[in-house]
Amino acid sequence: MFVLDSDILSLMLWKGATASILEARMAKVPNGELVSTIVNYEEQLGGWIDSIRQKDKMSDLIECYRRLHQQLNLYRNVPLLDFDETAAIRFQELRKKHRRIKRSDLKIAAIAITNHATLVTRNLSDFKQIPGLKVEDWTKE
Repeated sequence: MFVLDSDILSLMLWKGATASILEARMAKVPNGELVSTIVNYEEQLGGWIDSIRQKDKMSDLIECYRRLHQQLNLYRNVPLLDFDETAAIRFQELRKKHRRIKRSDLKIAAIAITNHATLVTRNLSDFKQIPGLKVEDWTKE
């Protein structure tokens, strides 16, 4: 199982050259093996809500809502792993050892570890510090 991090899902929405690389790599993964987490959804939804609240210009607001809708459609097609009791326990353990890594990243790592999954991300510098977490960057050919 492969957990898609927030940055990977964002790249998919922007439809640039990197999205093409990701799509090609994802096409090789068996059905049901690509997932994300409820924490990734929370991160991205929070970012869009903050952005919407800051827009004064109507055209910017419309574009923001359009992209939020795209994000929602993307998440409709990607199963989400929960932050459950097992992940919460692992998160607490990780939090004690890795104070400099963002809390949300530690939650995502905890979910991936407890589900025996590989995290797909570009943020290797932080995630590679976490023992027991398998990480891959699919943006590199």
